[in-house]
Amino acid sequence: MDEEPGRDRDAEGRARSGRPRDGLGRPLAYGAEGVARQPEGVVRTPEGTVREAQRLLDAGMPFHAHEVFEDAWKARPADERELWQGLAQLAVGLTHAARGNATGGARLLLRGAGRVEGYVRDGAETYGVDVAGLVAWACELAARVGAGTGAGAVDPVAEAPRLRGVSG
Repeated sequence: MDEEPGRDRDAEGRARSGRPRDGLGRPLAYGAEGVARQPEGVVRTPEGTVREAQRLLDAGMPFHAHEVFEDAWKARPADERELWQGLAQLAVGLTHAARGNATGGARLLLRGAGRVEGYVRDGAETYGVDVAGLVAWACELAARVGAGTGAGAVDPVAEAPRLRGVSG
């Protein structure tokens, strides 16, 4: 099968969209002013990951925070995968809720909450992440957006969770 002409590819030949994106990761038209993408494959300490993700969440950019967590799950030891994947799913759940996708947002919030909650059952290291607080936040937001009690999309800044609790 022939390739589509002009399809964006990375240096290894994998399909990659070169279109600019908005703060929620939605593609914009070529040539439009977009939000700078997160560089891929950045290796951070767990504390650096949490700090950078919180900065992005506070800025209303949960899609970008998800990319930071994705880098962590790829770079950290396999036994931490559930933590980082769960945190990424929470960020993507907020992304979908902010885009107005209530069903997808609620599902991802609950899936992410289940992952991070399951990860800590055996006393695993959480690097200061307030797992109980995040699970409560995710369940409350999922119930609210899933029930359609808001007026469409949620405000990602107003709904951003505190990864390390109130003082974090």
